[in-house]
Amino acid sequence: MSDIDPRVWESWSRRRFIGTGGRAVLAAYALSVPGVARASGELARGTSSELDATSPEGIDLFIERKTIDIGCRPSSAITINGGIPGPLIRMREGREALIRVHNRLDESTSIHWHGLLVPFTMDGVPGVSFEGIDPGTTFEYRYPVRQNGTYWYHSHSGLQEQLGHYGQLIIDPADKDPVEYDIEYSIVLSDWTHMDPYVVMHKLKTMEGYFNFQRPTLANLNTQAEATGQSFTEVLKTRFNWQRMRMDPTDIADVTGSIYTFLMNGRTPDENWAAVAQPGQRVRLRIVNASALTYYDFRVNGLPMTVVQADGQNIEPVETDELRIAVAETYDVIVTLPDDRPRTLFAEAMDRSGFARGTIGPRLDIEAAIPECRQRPMLTMADMGMMHTVMNGDSSDAGSMEHGSHGDMSDAADTAHTNEGSASSVEDLPTSGLPERIEHGPDMHGPGSIVMGRTRYRQLSDPGSGLGDDGRRVLTYSQLRCLETPSDRRPPTRQFDLHLTGNMHKYIWGFDGKKWSEADMIRFQYGERLRINMINDTMMNHPIHLHGMWMDLYAGNNYAKNPRKHTVNVQPAELLTVDITADAPGQWAFHCHVLYHMKMGMFRTIAVVRSLEEEAANADS
Repeated sequence: MSDIDPRVWESWSRRRFIGTGGRAVLAAYALSVPGVARASGELARGTSSELDATSPEGIDLFIERKTIDIGCRPSSAITINGGIPGPLIRMREGREALIRVHNRLDESTSIHWHGLLVPFTMDGVPGVSFEGIDPGTTFEYRYPVRQNGTYWYHSHSGLQEQLGHYGQLIIDPADKDPVEYDIEYSIVLSDWTHMDPYVVMHKLKTMEGYFNFQRPTLANLNTQAEATGQSFTEVLKTRFNWQRMRMDPTDIADVTGSIYTFLMNGRTPDENWAAVAQPGQRVRLRIVNASALTYYDFRVNGLPMTVVQADGQNIEPVETDELRIAVAETYDVIVTLPDDRPRTLFAEAMDRSGFARGTIGPRLDIEAAIPECRQRPMLTMADMGMMHTVMNGDSSDAGSMEHGSHGDMSDAADTAHTNEGSASSVEDLPTSGLPERIEHGPDMHGPGSIVMGRTRYRQLSDPGSGLGDDGRRVLTYSQLRCLETPSDRRPPTRQFDLHLTGNMHKYIWGFDGKKWSEADMIRFQYGERLRINMINDTMMNHPIHLHGMWMDLYAGNNYAKNPRKHTVNVQPAELLTVDITADAPGQWAFHCHVLYHMKMGMFRTIAVVRSLEEEAANADS
């Protein structure tokens, strides 16, 4: 650890890191800063300015509430420099970023630089890495820029992210960009509700499926039979099995288009955000899913896309027709218009309850036809982890979900250890041929977990519920391969299992059956190579985000080519494995990026320590 300044360890161990970075000036200074974009009304959405945070003078961001018309209704939003999304922030790799954040709200706020490798005191998570930015004060973020690619930024305070507190961040490479393109556009996808987000959370907590208006009824039995190819009797049997489990096969998203308006660059589908491109131009679309909850299935209608970057990391190009972008993920794609016809940029909500859309074409005054939304998908018994049911045609697993069964990977690898234990032996863990599925043992996760079935299995080639049956090629994790092998691809020497758990009836979410308030820190030893086996015991997708460090996703390929991500989507009943180099001392957030899941407990603090025998105190203790 000679390469780590001992003062970093000292300041952290004494918990003097809270508030470092400083409050540069008072709010009066914020009022006097010239040249700040002050967009208003219509211009406040989708036309935000571009700011260079690595310029010598840095940039200023002003956080305040404004009334903005969304879907022809005035709404109170939390804006950054007057708009939603906030301004596009650019940086240059190898330089230093300087960002002054002025809080004009009547509540504390923060900004987290999603996917950026920054000192933990600059990570922007209240209660973990700093205190937050108090009303009427300014916080100065200053950090070296150590990477390039497409990222984003957002609040980590309360439910502010749902109210518009987000924006895109692009880091230009210090050297030549391996991606060739003629023109680029930022695509920020998000979801908006006119309902107070705390009311939304209360309704989710008090009534399961409150916003799900797509449930099966007697009136749509025939429709379900036609859509699934089942007989009337088979449909009734399927519904009976779901009823026995007290589950709903249409429970794809906790919040739906019943209250959500789906936005592209801050604009509703009726407002049609537009981009200009000429035939033959290589257009780079930098796509960010800044939603609080919504997964999108994105395509440029009628055109192939070449995916060139995932989560800011260059990958070997993959041609596809459609991709599912989980909450907090980013993808860069290249498209080329073959003629002067406009094309629709179509982002369909995963549960098919609505969509965001825009147009790309040779002029701004034209638009393309909007595709019809596909029929909403329904979960299957395989999504519940009931492989026995799927393979043998019976429903013997259907009754096993109530405080079902849990297990771990210890049978598959004798070097498995829990996160609370000591480091394992120095023997390398395997980097290929990992188990494709696991069976669960006795449940030990308590009332915070309702488990669906006995099997968890890898789904690297599964595009997700509702995709892959209409002839379109769909991107999957199994297709992602990093363009260049990262410097540290050692095999890990320690691993632990992490169960993603939830109780839909009580709307409790957590890891290993515990909420953040009930759980201890997870400790990584500085410099170690560590493996986490994520095991989804729920019927929901969970986009899991690790702050401060990369996750190398086991994608069934050559270990050197496994993709590097900051957010990984874990599908229902999925077993997903990531390897991590613990190279960032400090305390870091690790959580589901569905905002309401995180707030209801699916969050842990990671402590990167010099020794696993050391004690690590909570940041707010």
